[in-house]
Amino acid sequence: MLTAKQHELLMLIHDRLKETGVPPSFEEMKEALDLRSKSGIHRLITALEERGFIRRLPHRARALEVLKMPDSSAGPAVMGKPERKPFNPSVIQGSRGMAEDKAPAPAAPVAATIDVPMMGRIAAGVPIAAIQDHTTNVPVPPDMLRPGEHFALEVNGDSMIEAGILDGDTVLIRKADTARNGEIVVALVEDEEATLKRLWRKGDSIALEAANPSYETRIFGPDQVQVQGTLAGLLRRY
Repeated sequence: MLTAKQHELLMLIHDRLKETGVPPSFEEMKEALDLRSKSGIHRLITALEERGFIRRLPHRARALEVLKMPDSSAGPAVMGKPERKPFNPSVIQGSRGMAEDKAPAPAAPVAATIDVPMMGRIAAGVPIAAIQDHTTNVPVPPDMLRPGEHFALEVNGDSMIEAGILDGDTVLIRKADTARNGEIVVALVEDEEATLKRLWRKGDSIALEAANPSYETRIFGPDQVQVQGTLAGLLRRY
């Protein structure tokens, strides 16, 4: 699923290539999407390229090729503040208070798993839309969860492979708005996109570091990044 701005830019590039055979310039893209700087366009183009929608042709200025278009049934994602849903683990009722002349009821079985809400997809690469509506649950062994509220996200991308997090994995996230240096976090960037990265703070700067040398560390100001949660566990299907 694309964000609204990613979808808008992809359609602009596609339509311009179809009309003239030449993609729009960065300045034209910036004005068409009403962005303040070309750095925002660079970020959107990189996101589209990482997700396989476009390709930059080497050694040619303004050379972009559209590889695929989004499904017609899947419109752009509409980002908003994530709805905080209470975490309600299963509770096993005991048999206290039974009459002495009655045989005790069989002990209730211990819950083998606890349902954790699946909240969408998260980028381990270029940030994409994440933390969407709760659509399904993921059964999780209780010993994988720490105290607090948790949610699950599907990983899309390979920037955290050296931390053992692969494309298609499901990460368990403990909700939090702060993190220690070096922790892997879900970070919301500029109130629009979310990504899974290792967080470092130095002075007023926040660095989001990948665990893959192919990706550069990105530096932000203190008001550009909000911690949404910290990594609590990982599920993988073989």
